[in-house]
Amino acid sequence: MKLLVLTSEPISARQLRDALGDRAAEENPEVLVVAPALQESGLRFWATDADEAIERAQEVWRRSVGELSNEGVPARGDTGESDPLQAIQDALQTFPAERITIFRHPDEDLIYREDFDLDEVRERFGLPVEEARVSSD
Repeated sequence: MKLLVLTSEPISARQLRDALGDRAAEENPEVLVVAPALQESGLRFWATDADEAIERAQEVWRRSVGELSNEGVPARGDTGESDPLQAIQDALQTFPAERITIFRHPDEDLIYREDFDLDEVRERFGLPVEEARVSSD
């Protein structure tokens, strides 16, 4: 199974297995981790240079890929656009995912542009989508 993972925080193999449930063991996913270059707020998005957000996204996918690879999950990563839907669309151009798993903060801690509608993702890309929660702790 080819799995596209969109995440704003580093994830572990355990978190991925928890998100996928029984399918994780059964389907041996090949994973592409995409970390969108998100800003913490709309003000920071419009008022600051994107370099800091890009560096943070690179750190997120690199740590995630390292964690997954250390646990035997084949993974690679990339930095995505600040618009998560655009990041997904761009990733699907080169990685024909069969599923999408989106890790994001709990509702009360969502950061700018992380509050997109999962049904819109399903409709736009025609793929099954799971959601899981991350913490910035």
